[in-house]
Amino acid sequence: MTIEHTPHSRIADRAKAGPHLRKDEHVGLNGRIAIVITNTVGTMWCAYAFAALALVSLPEAIKGGTAPLIAWIAQTFLQLVLLSVIMVGQKVSAAASDKQALQTYMDAEALLKIQDDVHRLIKVNNDLTAQIHAATCTGGAKPKAPRRGAA
Repeated sequence: MTIEHTPHSRIADRAKAGPHLRKDEHVGLNGRIAIVITNTVGTMWCAYAFAALALVSLPEAIKGGTAPLIAWIAQTFLQLVLLSVIMVGQKVSAAASDKQALQTYMDAEALLKIQDDVHRLIKVNNDLTAQIHAATCTGGAKPKAPRRGAA
């Protein structure tokens, strides 16, 4: 029995391409502008600046009573500040996701290499088994078929 191993073509494709990460996305001009804005607004320094900006209108909201104060909290402070904080969290999450994707890719590459080595070892084992069989069966000749009716 001869087993000829042919590595799958996807292995070579993966070796050339590498893992697909967020930074590899083709985004075009609008995407690049959005990324610049996101990277600017999605910082804690921007969240601090938005908080300071929102606090400028706090005295007027307090003077207006309960309804304007609630509106200030919901519409001004939370929206301005949480926007940047959520964007920072998303950037951190995306970086962790990219790191995990890269680790998974490297693990898969290692498993593909191990699998390829296993196929080579099986071929060597089959070749050696065939040689041993040939050497032990009457000097390399095929064994005689048993006679009919023989026990």
